[in-house]
Amino acid sequence: MSEYSRLFSGADPTRVVLNPGTDDELICYGYRANRWKLLLFILLTCSSLGFLLLLMLWRPELECYIKRKKCHLIDADTILIQDHVKRWFVSEVQTKGFDEYIGVPENYHQSGDLSEEDEMDCCDTTRLKSPDVSLRYFDHQHLRYIWEQGVRSFIQLQDLSHNTKCSTLQESFQGLSQREQAQKRVVFGENLIDVEVKSYWKLFIEEVMNPFYIFQIFSIILWLMDNYYYYAACIFLISFISITISLRQIKKQSVALHDMVSVSEQKIEICLGQGKGYEKVLTSSLVPGDLIVLPQNGCTMTCDAVLVTGTCIVNESMLTGESVPVTKTPLTHQEDEEVYSPEIHKRHTLFSGTHVMQTRYYGSARVTAVVMRTGFRTAKGELVRSILFPKPIDFKFYRDSMKFVMFLGFIAAIGMIYTVVIYVKDGIHPFNIVLRVLDVITIIVPAALPAAMTIGTAYAQSRLKSDSIYCISPPRINFGGRLDAFCFDKTGTLTEDGLDMMGTIPIHNNRFLPIQSDPSKLDHGPILNAMATCHSLTKMDGELSGDPLDLIMFESTKWVLEEPGRDTSKFDTMMPTVVKPCTRDTFLPNQEQPPLEIGIIRQFTFSSNMQRMSVITRELGKEHMELYCKGAPEKIISLCVSSTVPLDFKEVLQSYTLQGHRVIALAWRPLDPKLTWHQSQRISRDKVEKDMTFLGLIVMQNKLKPQTRPVIRRLIEANIRCVMITGDMIETAVSVARNCGMVPPHDKVIIVDAVPPDKDAPARVEYKHSEMPSNSVNDVPLEYTQLDMETSSLKFHFAINGKSLSVITNHFPDLLSRICVVGTVFARMKPDQKCQLIHKLQSLGYHVGMCGDGANDCEALKAAHVGISLSEAEASIAAPFTSSIPHIECVYTVIREGRAALTTSFACFKYMALYSFIQFVSVMILYSFEANMSDTQFLYVDLVITTSIAIFMGYTKATLVLVPKRPPGSLVKLSNLLSIIVHVLLVALIQVGALFYLKSQSWYTKALPNDHAENTKCWETTTVFLVSSYLYMAVAFCFSRGPPYRKPIYTNIPYLITLVSLVTFSTVMVLLTPHPILNFFGIMPLWEKSLEFRMLLLVFPATHLILCWIAEYILTATSCVKSMKAMCMKKKRAPDTYKYIRSEIIMTDWPNITETLPGNVIMGQTKEQDWDEDEIAESMNVNVGIIN
Repeated sequence: MSEYSRLFSGADPTRVVLNPGTDDELICYGYRANRWKLLLFILLTCSSLGFLLLLMLWRPELECYIKRKKCHLIDADTILIQDHVKRWFVSEVQTKGFDEYIGVPENYHQSGDLSEEDEMDCCDTTRLKSPDVSLRYFDHQHLRYIWEQGVRSFIQLQDLSHNTKCSTLQESFQGLSQREQAQKRVVFGENLIDVEVKSYWKLFIEEVMNPFYIFQIFSIILWLMDNYYYYAACIFLISFISITISLRQIKKQSVALHDMVSVSEQKIEICLGQGKGYEKVLTSSLVPGDLIVLPQNGCTMTCDAVLVTGTCIVNESMLTGESVPVTKTPLTHQEDEEVYSPEIHKRHTLFSGTHVMQTRYYGSARVTAVVMRTGFRTAKGELVRSILFPKPIDFKFYRDSMKFVMFLGFIAAIGMIYTVVIYVKDGIHPFNIVLRVLDVITIIVPAALPAAMTIGTAYAQSRLKSDSIYCISPPRINFGGRLDAFCFDKTGTLTEDGLDMMGTIPIHNNRFLPIQSDPSKLDHGPILNAMATCHSLTKMDGELSGDPLDLIMFESTKWVLEEPGRDTSKFDTMMPTVVKPCTRDTFLPNQEQPPLEIGIIRQFTFSSNMQRMSVITRELGKEHMELYCKGAPEKIISLCVSSTVPLDFKEVLQSYTLQGHRVIALAWRPLDPKLTWHQSQRISRDKVEKDMTFLGLIVMQNKLKPQTRPVIRRLIEANIRCVMITGDMIETAVSVARNCGMVPPHDKVIIVDAVPPDKDAPARVEYKHSEMPSNSVNDVPLEYTQLDMETSSLKFHFAINGKSLSVITNHFPDLLSRICVVGTVFARMKPDQKCQLIHKLQSLGYHVGMCGDGANDCEALKAAHVGISLSEAEASIAAPFTSSIPHIECVYTVIREGRAALTTSFACFKYMALYSFIQFVSVMILYSFEANMSDTQFLYVDLVITTSIAIFMGYTKATLVLVPKRPPGSLVKLSNLLSIIVHVLLVALIQVGALFYLKSQSWYTKALPNDHAENTKCWETTTVFLVSSYLYMAVAFCFSRGPPYRKPIYTNIPYLITLVSLVTFSTVMVLLTPHPILNFFGIMPLWEKSLEFRMLLLVFPATHLILCWIAEYILTATSCVKSMKAMCMKKKRAPDTYKYIRSEIIMTDWPNITETLPGNVIMGQTKEQDWDEDEIAESMNVNVGIIN
């Protein structure tokens, strides 16, 4: 037995856990067909008139439970899958054979070569005797899981992006034979990202099968049987319009996504192996391991591939949202021992969906790349999968809505029992009993309830669209009403996109010189050469293109860049890229000297992990090459000779970063004259990026957008926590946080620095005071105020970088929650870390929003409850909200509209619940007298009153100002439950009181009973109908309270007109003389009775209105319910929620701050030592707390 077989020998053979510990974790169960269960299924389907098929559609696991038998995975023809959020899926196990032509891949064993012990464990031994070897697999959400006999389980199909060394990619993949391609095509399938655009008919069938529409169909059939044609026709029309709009929106989104991901079929050249030539094949036929030849004029990538020869200029806006050309270079031999990773080696990787603008090759060589991932396994495929199969929305309001509907169903059951008892006792015809009993369900659970609850969201979506904010997921609007934390990207979101060159700070004699605002006026020397050469700029169609920072830096030198040769051969190594001043006279007073030209021999591209880039250059006339390097100051300093660094480096760096400026450090090193050109092409960067001379700093301004500061201030006033998540330096991020108001002026900032364990010390966490400039006026030296931690309060904020956050996550998981609760600035964060932080905040009980410009924020935008993209790039299609106005004012707007929509949804739900209870009480009273309301009376209540009120109730606009208190998010909140209970008691009391008042009249005669229980024109029906019609309007008016989340009710003119019109019409019916309208509604001759009786009849709804308003005000607008709850029970918070953690921090003296070392002591200790990267990030005062 194999090692894996022994490992799994004790496991349940009918069950396996795939992708354990990830968001893609799946629990799979094996099932196979069973004749007896299939027969039982047919009998149950027939006896239930097909209702079982509906249940199986809603609960797919029932298909396996009822039709199939649980079995070993090796025998399964169907897999039942449960994901990490407890959703169920059913996938069919498929089998593909390898025909005689293509053969079986090497080392591929599924059901053939088993040990004797393995054979005894298998149930189906006949299959083992077959010489055929086939591929058994199932697909789930476009990922393939294949059967692996070694572990007797299904495993996720792996491609070359897993556990493949870089050296293997360069040496072993010289092209696949046609036979190998065919074998892999069987296993991996076609290289396609195909988003199905379903036909309108298929969409219609799927939409109609929704439980909501099934209930509506049931209600319509019931009403038709009861001759209630008018309302049935109206509900049918409303449902048809709703379905049409929904289908149109679904179809539109499907087409948009399909068009976004689709790539026209094209052919690409592949290598068939060494000496076997090349062949053009369709891109859909590519498989991992293919060696593709990239065309000279570029193409759109349909797979993920790693460059092995040549260089490419790529536009990655599809994935990053930034339309900035990126240079991709081939794998180097220095990376041979590294295991390939798409993230670590992304500078060598061409991602699917990105556009290769140009290829650049050496001489006559081809630009080639090895295919790593295909189809939905690519980076683009993962993005599309996340859109097709999003994380389910879990909102307490929707959960409580379903619970309340179930409660209404329980009330309906009580009403049905009461109806049966009354009608059987009175000898009513059985058919009529069935109709009346079923009618109770449609009364207490109104068919229009889901539609009414979405009205507020629909109006909010329309208003957002008018504000240039587009929402593709309307249910997310209600989430906006509950947000209590909002995360922001910095660059392009809080600050302007572009950078402005503030100046260069050179050094002379180991001292900083004054800032030079015009770098072109610098004397010719290493610092000017570094700014002119250390970049990744290139020319495309005669225009410079590349990273915006590089462009600003290079253009400030007023030099020019020349690339010899055609666009596709510019990287011919014999003719390097050359930079030189605009005119010879700039630096050449003596014409006998050779012209000033610098050739860029080799480029070490920028890496976010290394935080730097460098170039090897050679100046015309010099005998040696030189290295120029630029990057993050803390990284560059760690690579420089300490004696070349000014002693006041930290103070100068802080003086600019604390003002929010972007600071880049420059360094230089002359290389050994013996270094040849060929050696320079193969030397590793770590051998040259060392012992450099520090040259100075480049300072760039990154200004706040004008809207940033006022929006942040208003959000904080509304008790919404603001957090910054950025990839920039921590000092710059802290400064921006102070400038925009995330950190109030008198609050303290503590930098959390976590150090991983080493051979001499365990992992530890250091708490460092930040400094706050007391005077930041231009050209005035900055003075700093020392921050003391004398009190234990939350008047402090944590700032932490991504590296430290990873250390805390891995070594101090118990500390992570506290860091997330108090942290305001998260700097140097990678895209996956942004997403992980969002998830952590959500796990602490926050409702989290995220706003970014689409660059590196896509995952976080998808993970947040409300994600707002300020970019219209294709990647932002995954964000629920997209703003075409590029500033954060949209955040305030979305939250305002979210609060208004959530309040409206609550009001509509409560109104529809009271509408059901009012009609339920009316019907139960009338059933007691063997009477019922007429169809026209039902139509007036259901269509004229309820529908018109529900439509215009949500038209009230959101207030312009956010208040600190958020609207409630739970329907089962005590105040809501008490409100509904009190209102139900009031409506029952009023209707019963009116009926007793009627019975007290001397002229009153009881309705005559009949066998059909259809007395629709009697005094009981008239009284109940007229009085109850006012009750619907009264509760609607009371539930329409505007402030603090919506504008006052009088601003909703259509709603006011509707209420006034309905009240007037109902009053006219009570007081009107004989008229055809009264006959149309089946009202008894009220005009024959005294005016006193009719006026006193109006007293009942008037009394109800007063009591209803008082009850609603006391229960929802005052703190009496909160006081009652506090008296009855002590509120307990879960220990893993942010409120509990915040309270715990306030009650302790955490964080522990120890002795403070003066800044000059630190400098004195380090000035004679090599500069260490971690030391540079330290502030002037360091406080260390070791956490065991």
